Amino acid sequence: MGIQKDRVRFNVGGKIFDTSATTLANAGRNSLFGAMFDENWDLQSGHSTTEHFIDRNPDYFAVLLDLLRTGELYLPSNMSEKQLYREALFYGILDHVRSAKWGPFDGNRLRLARSVTGRAPGDGTAIRAGPDGGCCVAHGSMVHVYDWMLEVHPPINLDYQRVNDAGWIDPESIVISACERFGTGDGGMGLFSASTGERRYKFHVSHENQVKSYTAGALSFSPDYKLFSSCKGRSNEYGIGVWDQVTGKQIDFFYEPPGWSLGEADKLQWLHGNNCLLVATLFPRKDNCYIGLLDFRDKSMPWSWSDVGAPITDEKRVRDAIAMEESSSVCVVNEYEDLGFMDLRRAAGSVRWSSRSRLMKGKMPDEPCYPKLALHEGQLFSSMNDSISVFRGPDWVLTSRLRRTYGGSICDFSIGGDRLFALHSEENVFDIWETPSPPII
Repeated sequence: MGIQKDRVRFNVGGKIFDTSATTLANAGRNSLFGAMFDENWDLQSGHSTTEHFIDRNPDYFAVLLDLLRTGELYLPSNMSEKQLYREALFYGILDHVRSAKWGPFDGNRLRLARSVTGRAPGDGTAIRAGPDGGCCVAHGSMVHVYDWMLEVHPPINLDYQRVNDAGWIDPESIVISACERFGTGDGGMGLFSASTGERRYKFHVSHENQVKSYTAGALSFSPDYKLFSSCKGRSNEYGIGVWDQVTGKQIDFFYEPPGWSLGEADKLQWLHGNNCLLVATLFPRKDNCYIGLLDFRDKSMPWSWSDVGAPITDEKRVRDAIAMEESSSVCVVNEYEDLGFMDLRRAAGSVRWSSRSRLMKGKMPDEPCYPKLALHEGQLFSSMNDSISVFRGPDWVLTSRLRRTYGGSICDFSIGGDRLFALHSEENVFDIWETPSPPII
């Protein structure tokens, strides 16, 4: 038997570990091990005699090293999952721990993993999944941030300004939009630290070379580090603002055309393939619904739809909307969970409603919540009262339903970090749904 050329030795907290560069390469170049060795993982034979000292807990290192070797996670009962999480963060392989803990996200296989009682009085208003498997929950003027282990960080307090929306720029940075407090100049948007709750900077709106106070609403982000928000001020600052996520500087503003209500938009969604922003103002914020695609390159709206002038019934009022670029369509939902579809390839058109998705049976709850939509990895999700329906396929056939009756109706849900978070309205509680890991054969 020949001598293995890529042998590596570690001294972790006084305990010796021998492994190979092949095993360490499984951690990826963004890990601590990727930073320690050359980018090609081409270790020379001399590395086998070098001992690399790391001043960390050797027991957890052994668990993580075994994970890199086998792709499977085994944590002895006498060891802390929270401590494993911290060690994985240090080595930069938290994503490996998450993927080993549960399988790839699949709405039809999701199982309730845990329910968490909120940390603020009153009902929650919004929940947003973070990229690392955690989430943030808005309650009035407070936002509580939870990491992957669902440990809560110091809260973000907006000092009596009501939170309208929140979004993650990265695992450490959260943007929060809020209402202006009349006469104070407070409100708008800020970038906050997810771990400390401190505000790093504020996003300003300038009109005629003057900084204006404004209320920020719905948020959206693009891959080229642009931040979009619906805005309404006291003068002409009604429309959609654009900022640089990195510097916080305003780089553009689209003033709403007559007859539209872009400054009060409930939903923004960046469409990378179309290089446009979906803007939707929905009932009950306005009596009429407006949905359009906004192109900032020439300040135009190449596609739009409105129910102005159409006969409106409660069954046809749009409560949420989401664009599906692969099928060049927009999906909408009403309060009875009927799904409707519009073709983006047509300049204007009607909604093609489908009632096959309707799941309501019996009487409505005392305080029903408006349905919400989400699209994730080819599956369409729609919340309705205390359940979330999952649809799939070219005809969006109902394939499963997630339901947990405790906590009342679902007022908001969000998908990210291979988890689905559902926030209930009547009780200050949110649920975490995960895909079970595949069985070990």
